[in-house]
This record gives sequence, structure tokens and C-alpha cells, in this order.
Amino acid sequence: MKQIISKVSKNVIPSKTIEKSKNKIAGQAFKLVEKEIAKYPEVIGLEFGGSYAKGTWLPKDADIDIFVRFKKSTMEEKFERISKKIGFDSLKKYSPYVRYSEHPYVEAKIKNTKINVVPFYDVKIGEWKSAADRSTFHTKFMQKSLTSKMKNDVRVLKTFLKSNGIYGAEIAKQGFSGYVSEVLVLHFGSFENIIKSISEIKENQVIGKTSKKFETSIVIIDPIDNNRNLAAAISNENIGKFVLICRAFKDKGVIDFFKNKKLKISKKYWENLLVIKFNFKIRSPDIIWGQIKRATSSLSTQLELGGFNVLRSKSYTDQKNEVYLFFFLESSKINQIYSKNGPDFFREDSSKSFISKNLGNTELMWIGNNGKIISVENRKHTDAVKFMSEFLKKNLQTGIPKGLQSDFKQGYKISVGKKNLSKSIKEVASELISTDGTLVYFN
Repeated sequence: MKQIISKVSKNVIPSKTIEKSKNKIAGQAFKLVEKEIAKYPEVIGLEFGGSYAKGTWLPKDADIDIFVRFKKSTMEEKFERISKKIGFDSLKKYSPYVRYSEHPYVEAKIKNTKINVVPFYDVKIGEWKSAADRSTFHTKFMQKSLTSKMKNDVRVLKTFLKSNGIYGAEIAKQGFSGYVSEVLVLHFGSFENIIKSISEIKENQVIGKTSKKFETSIVIIDPIDNNRNLAAAISNENIGKFVLICRAFKDKGVIDFFKNKKLKISKKYWENLLVIKFNFKIRSPDIIWGQIKRATSSLSTQLELGGFNVLRSKSYTDQKNEVYLFFFLESSKINQIYSKNGPDFFREDSSKSFISKNLGNTELMWIGNNGKIISVENRKHTDAVKFMSEFLKKNLQTGIPKGLQSDFKQGYKISVGKKNLSKSIKEVASELISTDGTLVYFN
């Protein structure tokens, strides 16, 4: 394991040439923003943040985060309006656009490097007015706490997470953020110790110190805010993948763990895939991803209620105009009849109500060996496409998040299988009918 870690460590440190180029872009962007903030008395400072400022950035993809410090007394409306104006005016040559966290911020690209202009309030530690207020404290804390060796181990960990598809804090990914990577390295001391510790982690185990109780599968405490659980933003699936790949790497430490994996697709399950496609009016990626994830969850519930067992589901958007909702079903066609379990016959009122409500419509009814009254019912729909078509036609306002309803009203397509999917969308959909790449190491 040590040899592999050493080899990877050498490859994740930016070269002098790359570092020089990144510094030039950062300096250029900083000057542009600095020029704009002079126009606003509400703004009292400017500083770098994120992995660039902490020296934990990766050679191939490092964003430059520029944090704009606002007076604590600035009203929220003005805080948002001025920060967007600063971002757009300073980066106007680079096609800026708005992104959203708790508050909007402006993003643009200079020579393939993302520049983020993020507002925050000038507050004392613990007196947060916005989510971004912690960020500058994070930066200073990590600059002070991480050794050079630890910074390189953060880079190794990020590469490990990226290669296994679980890196990225954005809502589309719900993976491990750069800051979480830094917190883990700081807590455990090294990448190797992370592997050993996470491979043996217990459910609800707390990483860090806090007196507060959290309900996530593991808990990662923010060292500058011990009431904040960083793991709350990470999906259970991604936490599970992390634990499994740590176990596998501990047992079989090979370089493959730091390479992207090819999915092993089960082609026979394409006909079990229900697909809903629609177009949307352009909006922030963070907003559309949140909306389509909620829609996928809601429609999964409706499919289950309709008798269609949803094994896995997934949403996807190109962030331009197309959305796809995917549902991997046990079967896209189900039996005409199903059994409905009623109450125990000893429950007089409940059993009487169940019998009177169902006797006229049921095919059969009897008392089971378990003492419950059982009826056999006919389903209205046995085909998933027809079921979903009727549901969306009649229940759009209750089944779809409000923010997507106008998009759905413009039209949508429901299909089964891959016939109507482009090559790139097939690749996205195929994840649902593939063995998880993190499990192949156990062969």
C-alpha cells in the first residue's frame, strides 16, 4: 500500500509550470474583482479561499474561489444584489453565470479554470449569517493546521475519491467535498490512516468532537463548528462506496483504485428501465438538480403505490434544456391481480369497514391463516408506461415539485428501454443496470 500511495502522491502535485499558470489566472481574476469592490462601501475586503488558498488543489482541475467580505450590517437583499453585480461586472469578458448555494454566487471560466466570486459576512466564529461565512475560517484553519505532507495526502485522497466517482459536494453528486477531504486527513493524520480507520468504521461513528446527536450513517464534525455535521450532505450510497473501497484497498492496494472504472452493464435489463424525458426552462444547475431529484423520489413512490417495484432510480440533466428521470423496475409489466391485506378480524370496527369498502369491488375475499382479512383486487394498470402517463395527466400538481410543473406542461415523453436514447444518455442510464464499480475489487 505504501508504495502505491507514494507513487500516486508524486503524480498529484502540480508542476511548477502548472502552478505558475494557475497563479497568473488567480492574480488576474483577483485584480478584476478588486477593482469592482472599490465601488461599494458595504464591501470591506477580498481574499482567496478553497483548495487554491489552502494548497490542496489538484493539477487538472482547481477552481479559484474569491471571497468578497461584506459588512455584517448589510441587508440580505443588498448582500445578494451587490455580490452578483460585482461578480458579473468583474468577469463580464468571461461569460459569467449565477450558481446557488444558500446565497447566489457568480462563476465564470478563464482558460478552463473556474472562477467563483462568493459573498460572505464579516462575522465572528459561530455568529454565522450565511453558509459561506465559515469558508474563510476553514481556509485559515487548514492553512495553519495542515503540514506539507498532509496537503499532499489530501490530494491523494481527492484522487482516490474522484477515481471512484464519489468526489464533489454539488447536489448532482452528493459526494465528498474538498473540505471534507481535508478534515479527514487532519483528523486521521494521513491517507493511509484514513484507509485503515474507515475500513473499520462503525455505523453512526463520530469523526471529530461534538456533544450534539446526528442521525447520519457516519458523522464528520466541522472542526470550526462542532454543531455542524459535514456528512449530512453526503449520500448514503457514496458513504457506503467509500467504506467498501477503503476495505478493498486495505486488502488489495493496487494502482487501479486511482483509475476510472468501466461499468459492467447487464444489457438484459434495458427493458426494465422506465424513462421520462422533458425539457426545462434554463435555471441554475443547483436548482434544477434539486428539483429533478425530488421529482424522481416522488414518482418512485407513486410507482411503488401502483405496484411497480422500483429497484433503483436516477435523475440527469445536461444543465441546458433536457432532463431524464430513470427508474429501474423489477418489471415494467405486472400481474393484473394483487392481494390486499386488511385488518385482524378481532378488530371489529376496522374489519367491518374494510369488508364494506372492498367487498363490492374485490375479486375474492377471505380470512388468512394470520387472522387478517385478505382481498384480491384488479389493477387498473399493469403497464408502467400507461400507469405513469395517466398519473402525470391527472396528478401533475401533487406528483411533481411546483418548480417543474410548468416544464412538464410543455410536454414530456415516457418510454421503456434504450431505443429513444442518444449514446451519451445511454451511458448515464446504464449506471442503473450495472454492477457498482466499487464492488469489483472484491473479486
